[in-house]
Amino acid sequence: HVQLVESGGGSVQAGGSLRLSCAASGILYSRPCMGWFRQAPGKEREEVARISSGNVITRYADTDKGRFSISRDNARHTVYLQMNSLKPEDTAMYYCAADGGCPRRVLDFAYWGQGTQVTV
Repeated sequence: HVQLVESGGGSVQAGGSLRLSCAASGILYSRPCMGWFRQAPGKEREEVARISSGNVITRYADTDKGRFSISRDNARHTVYLQMNSLKPEDTAMYYCAADGGCPRRVLDFAYWGQGTQVTV
């Protein structure tokens, strides 16, 4: 049974920082491709950053302008999203996802967490 559990969300003032965590369990792949995504009310889910099994990082400039950083701890099966200089427009539900490959389309990721709310 695959489970992704996000944590670290909350309310923060503009300019503040948050560190999101996503702990994975039950995934057969030792180093799945993992990503962070967000969805604001009335908007489509968008990708923030992903990290492949080979630790290749892709960040989406439109969403973070260098303010966000993704990392992973393979021993803990955990991926992190460090978010700095937060803005009101960063307010959204943030989701973690994992896949054995690294699908191009957001919704093609096989496994998803329940999300953690970030309010700026």
